[in-house]
Amino acid sequence: MHPEIHRTLLATRRHLLGSMAGGIGSIALGELLGSRSTHAANEAITAIPSASIEPLAAHSPHFPARAKSVIVIHLTGSPPHLDLYDHKPQLVQRDGEECPPETIAGKKFAFTSGTPKLLGTRRTFVRCGESGMELSDAIPNLHRVADKMCLVKSMFTDQFNHAPAELMAYTGSPRSGRPSLGSWVTYGLGSENANLPGFVVLISSGVQPNGGTSSFGSGFLPSVYQGVQCRSKGDPVLFVSDPVGMDRKMRRKSLDALRDLNELQAQELGNPETVTRIAQYELAYRMQTTVPEVMDISREPKHVLDAYGAMPGQPSLANNCLLARRLVEQGVRFVHLFDWGWDFHGTGPNEDIRDGLTKKAATFDKPAAALIEDLERRGMLNDTLILCTGEFGRTPFREGRTAGGTLLGRDHYPDCYSIWMAGGGVKGGYSHGASDDLGFQVAHDKVHVHDLQATLLHLLGFDHTKLTHRFQGRDYRLTDVHGRVVKELLA
Repeated sequence: MHPEIHRTLLATRRHLLGSMAGGIGSIALGELLGSRSTHAANEAITAIPSASIEPLAAHSPHFPARAKSVIVIHLTGSPPHLDLYDHKPQLVQRDGEECPPETIAGKKFAFTSGTPKLLGTRRTFVRCGESGMELSDAIPNLHRVADKMCLVKSMFTDQFNHAPAELMAYTGSPRSGRPSLGSWVTYGLGSENANLPGFVVLISSGVQPNGGTSSFGSGFLPSVYQGVQCRSKGDPVLFVSDPVGMDRKMRRKSLDALRDLNELQAQELGNPETVTRIAQYELAYRMQTTVPEVMDISREPKHVLDAYGAMPGQPSLANNCLLARRLVEQGVRFVHLFDWGWDFHGTGPNEDIRDGLTKKAATFDKPAAALIEDLERRGMLNDTLILCTGEFGRTPFREGRTAGGTLLGRDHYPDCYSIWMAGGGVKGGYSHGASDDLGFQVAHDKVHVHDLQATLLHLLGFDHTKLTHRFQGRDYRLTDVHGRVVKELLA
């Protein structure tokens, strides 16, 4: 039952039939509504589920799904798509020229003003696989799996600063407070493994997402649906271990006592967060034995570790890609990977689109390709959707602060960028849409972030207009009042 309906029914019973002195209110209500309505209300009340109902129990979507789990690889800071996925020969030919006035008229950029100079890529692009998909030499391992990739080169968003754009991508709003994509998915589908969270977050490069915990938070949904951040070193989840002096048996007795008290409070106040608390305590107890085993990648054969470039105990994207496979293999519904270090302004050697990009891409390219191949080898790629994206794109011109230096970097750019997906019901070896000859605008087949969200939910079996939650008097959804399913991406 919807938590809000559950809460309202409990409040109705307590406050209208119990709180009024001497039951006078209930008598008056019965006279006004008639005996049949009162009987119907009582019938509904008796149907209220126990407060200890499991909110993460598996649910069916609106229609048969193509994907049953999702792995998102978010390259925090946004990679330079023109140096990875979107080859622009004319931009290379016109490198160093001033931007045509019509391409920048009326636009604001994060760190660039005046008339910037066009910046052609220094990367070499090659056609890969039977599909002939063009990919740059910075990501050579992805060349092997090009025929599994669905490349969208016509993405655009409304935000040009990191945190608002990241929140827009994953919550549908540039402001914090809305549920994240992973929260909506677990809210709608629940979890396939009662001993693991439905939504797990893994962070590499040691930095939190630009949007903070709001990028994987539950917003106004019950907090049981927020992402559980796991670590690849030390305790996988903070405070999941029993404290000193408390054994497993004592922990069980303590939780039983807390559950009884919380159920009394849930019946008294009808707050859905109390039910969430019960579920989280029980999940944490079960996780104590399950999570350490799942998160221990040292159990993997050496050839698998080598394929990903994974090193047990290190907080790397390679480790996290392997962990993502292990988690979805055990029934986790949504795994979100955040990897910091993709803000290529050119303000330092690591942000240069030449050597800096070569080094950073090497930490992503190998494990991403291995993840696709590993899932396919295990027969899991068809129903596991991989999404790889940043929060926006990068400019076709040199970033203003570094335009006079020797390092080459690009500014933020929301008007056109590229993302890719694989598995989970999308076309393989397919490139969708295109930007113009210089990479300033989408030339055809525009895909807004809300359209991408609608398409992801469709692949999971949801009509995005019907996956809603009532909050403050209105029904909210991930795509707000926008979004369309991009059917051309579907296999």
